[in-house]
Amino acid sequence: MPSPQHLLLKQFLAAATGPLARQRPRLTTMRLATEAAALFQFVPWNVFLEETDVDGMAAEWLRPAGAPAGRVLLYLHGGGYVLGSLNTHRSLVGVLARSCQLNTLVINYRKAPEYPFPAALDDARLAYDWLLAEGYAAHNIMVAGDSAGGGLALALLLHLRDAGQPLPAAAIGLSPWTDLVLPTATLRQVCREESQLLEALEIRGWGGMYAHETPLAHPLLSPVRAQLHDLPPLLIQISDAEVLHDDVLHFTQKARAVGVPVTLQVFGGLVHWWHLFWRFVPEARLALAQVGDFARGVWAAQEAAQAVAERASQKARSATPYRPRPQV
Repeated sequence: MPSPQHLLLKQFLAAATGPLARQRPRLTTMRLATEAAALFQFVPWNVFLEETDVDGMAAEWLRPAGAPAGRVLLYLHGGGYVLGSLNTHRSLVGVLARSCQLNTLVINYRKAPEYPFPAALDDARLAYDWLLAEGYAAHNIMVAGDSAGGGLALALLLHLRDAGQPLPAAAIGLSPWTDLVLPTATLRQVCREESQLLEALEIRGWGGMYAHETPLAHPLLSPVRAQLHDLPPLLIQISDAEVLHDDVLHFTQKARAVGVPVTLQVFGGLVHWWHLFWRFVPEARLALAQVGDFARGVWAAQEAAQAVAERASQKARSATPYRPRPQV
């Protein structure tokens, strides 16, 4: 049962966005609205903001006090590939960085329709390569994202795998968009309200803007349609009330079938992007705390595997018989 705070949030969003969904506002208007809403967001306590430049791309670090220097989280914000910025997600990413205790790099990747596929993916790859060049080992990097950013994080894994590049330690998807196709018949089954259906149809249009001339079923646009073998551990969070729910379940089942370790956490009755409202929605704080638990679990498993390997190496060295060098 969703909390009273979430029920109030849902009522507010329905009142605020329902009329807008019917009017189908222009993209420029929606961008201005999201940026205006970002004015009310603040960096969480004990997290420090540092602007940076990633080979010409605007980016920023969110650094929690006491975070280790050698590990990092690369975050890709959501917004349907057409909305969102460093401003709109600063508060969410700040609390996520604090929960995971990871210095977190957020990039302002290029948006559609001005920059269609593969611009966003190219920018994500650029940021990942930049981190490697800065001295971070791949096994000390995690990748995360929400909504379209979650789908972009999964596409980055597929892109790196197919290019034979080192993969990050893990990836985190907060309500990831795994299938840009979104068939209308499926939407009508999933959407419980007219406003929700209108919103979903709008999102599908955004997917077309990003895809441009590339088929929506392309695996780097719709990761659920890709071959999912040899991926690192994944954490995926989704609400059973979201339009994206069924596609996420399909992705999870498909990944697990080929041996990918996937932690799926399903929340009941929550709106899409509930993570953004962590300041007053307890389910959001719970979800982000669980992301932190997952991250610590990945590092603990990594350290345990390294300790086992070191013990095995020491045992092998001690078992090697001593052979004195022959006298000349």
